[in-house]
Amino acid sequence: MTRDTTDGEGSTADQGEDSTTRRGEELTTDDTVDEPEPDAVPDVEAIKPAAPEAFGLLQAWWGDGKGKTTASLGMGLRAAGHGYRVHVLQFMKGGTPSVEGVRGEFNAIAHVPGYTIENTGHVGWHGFMDDTEDDEHAARARAALERAREIVEATAESDLTTPFDPDDDPDDGVHMLILDEVLYAANRDLIDPEDVLGLIAEKPEGLELVLTGGHEYPKYLEGEADLLSHVEKQVHPLEAGHPARKGTEY
Repeated sequence: MTRDTTDGEGSTADQGEDSTTRRGEELTTDDTVDEPEPDAVPDVEAIKPAAPEAFGLLQAWWGDGKGKTTASLGMGLRAAGHGYRVHVLQFMKGGTPSVEGVRGEFNAIAHVPGYTIENTGHVGWHGFMDDTEDDEHAARARAALERAREIVEATAESDLTTPFDPDDDPDDGVHMLILDEVLYAANRDLIDPEDVLGLIAEKPEGLELVLTGGHEYPKYLEGEADLLSHVEKQVHPLEAGHPARKGTEY
């Protein structure tokens, strides 16, 4: 006996076709879809003094891997490219026999408006390829910390919502202050971590403060840092006998 599979709405086959059509309509549309945009090329324009709208955090980069200073200097370059005033204060890097007096980052930064760098480190690297006394390094590190306080205090007295003249001294205020190797100085007991915390407490609300260095976890920054990045070494060319290289390390 053949069963009638039709009803008032049409055959089962017709219903199936309608159902398929409806499913297809859900998956596709007659609306015109815009073609993908070609690869965007970032605009380049003259650097004009400006003030950041969202600065004021504390960032820290630590670990035994290469790249902490490199990352912070790159971020400083990005900020300076927007017209913000950036200053780098290096705590430990006073030079070694394997590094030439002229360093690439100093040369490059000198040509970027509103981006400056200064070094307070003792010649040699504390505890590595260095025969200078600890108290000599400690004196330089404490002086660097005092210099950082001066810049932070000056910045607190300035208006961070307005642009700074790119030719002004950092003592007139900055939008971003990078304290390179300050965490290493604290790890090596050249400065007291409590003094680092004291500096952080003095930071004005709109100042972006960046701390780098150190192989040991800076536990004292827990609850303080808005960004805490660990740079871990997997392989390092020094282990294969490659000394610091011009253009990559200096």
